[in-house]
Amino acid sequence: MSALWTAKNAQVATGGSGPLEWLALGVSIDSRQVVHGDLFVALIGPNHDGHSHVAAALAAGATAVMISRTVSRLPEDAPLLLVPDTEDGLRALARASRKRFAGKIVALTGSVGKTGSKEMLRMALEAQAPTSATRGNLNNHFGAPLTLARLPEAARYGVLELGMNHPGEISPLSRMCKPHCALITRIAPAHTECFGSLDEVAAAKAEIFDGLVPSGTAIVNADDGYTAFLSKAAKDVGAGQILSFGASETANARLLSADLRPDGSHVEADILGQRVSYEIGAPGKHWVINSLGVLTAVVAVGADVQAAAQVLSKIKAPPGRGATERLVLPQGPITLIDESYNASPAAMRAAFAVLASHTPEGEGRRVAILGDMLELGSGSAAAHGALGARLAGMNIQAVYTAGSEIKELVARLDAQQRATHAPNTALLAKKIVQKLQPGDVVLVKGSLGIDMAKIIEALRAAAAEAAGTDPGGSNAL
Repeated sequence: MSALWTAKNAQVATGGSGPLEWLALGVSIDSRQVVHGDLFVALIGPNHDGHSHVAAALAAGATAVMISRTVSRLPEDAPLLLVPDTEDGLRALARASRKRFAGKIVALTGSVGKTGSKEMLRMALEAQAPTSATRGNLNNHFGAPLTLARLPEAARYGVLELGMNHPGEISPLSRMCKPHCALITRIAPAHTECFGSLDEVAAAKAEIFDGLVPSGTAIVNADDGYTAFLSKAAKDVGAGQILSFGASETANARLLSADLRPDGSHVEADILGQRVSYEIGAPGKHWVINSLGVLTAVVAVGADVQAAAQVLSKIKAPPGRGATERLVLPQGPITLIDESYNASPAAMRAAFAVLASHTPEGEGRRVAILGDMLELGSGSAAAHGALGARLAGMNIQAVYTAGSEIKELVARLDAQQRATHAPNTALLAKKIVQKLQPGDVVLVKGSLGIDMAKIIEALRAAAAEAAGTDPGGSNAL
């Protein structure tokens, strides 16, 4: 593997100083994730100072460390890159990396579907040429420059997920990335606590167009009601091409048909005039619609759309975001749909549809275990209530809940759907295993802050105990 950074070019990029003797194969900002050959950047955050972990990073195999102050008890020959400010230093690496990169960059954002779309796009492009992408959901003011700093000069494509919590956060990230193509998956209520309206969310997401290269392509959703708003925003900043995707007949990438199954979907689509037939390995119409945006981006950066589409059969919903597994509890088997990572009204509706598509075994039921949707601000009560009304009309037999906001949802359920409620997930986790029946299909979903993972852990622990094994030994479907 060729060096990503040398001491010399890192010093030139950052204006830092230190010995000219090291080569770095990667970049890390977390000492727990350092691998041999990394440059460790000692960031100073609100809760942790990376300078306290420099020794641990070196012990883990870091080939050099970027610091902004003296660190005691280090070897005299420690490979250091001393800069005035490590966060500025990371951004300087990112800018230098982007400047030397000759490939194509795709940046994407949206209220929902960012990480899944990023993974589809990574897989689709990686099958055709060397591709580097955001790892996990490192999409903030630390994650985006880190992804750029890790971008191999020899790669053909770079895929960057950009997120935000406040207005003005995406624009500087986009200007740093300088994308050839910028994709917005969807505008929907999610993390709206810091915004006065959904229009303000749309405006903040539209900042992704600010960094487009001249003649760059903007891609927007044709179905979410913000097509014209976002298209104008892209036009106003000089986008060379504006494309749309969705089920709408006006979309440039249009869904023709979709056979939705519990294990995935078969899709027929028209992608900018090309008829494309393909399978998606993750279930739900939201994956289908997002795939249209992904394939539009594939065309925009000059890759083969037919070849890209065939790769999507390999995509699987990741843990916490729809991964499905079979667990054998003491009373019998269940199917678990793990959506525990986060929640918004749009994501909840999509998860309900996936649950409804499953056929329980034997006398089993469709069961939803739901927690609060957080960060919805003044619209929280209405959003939870609307979801309850939606659930009341679905063939979902039991709804277990945890939290305070979720009570608005419970109040709108059919009486026979209402099951156990607990003030928090820790208490619900103690009760839930005994409540489930053999053959049940169980959806677990709620915001990250309410910690729905406790429910997942309780179910896996019960299955492990029944099997006499360690938790985590379940069989993924």
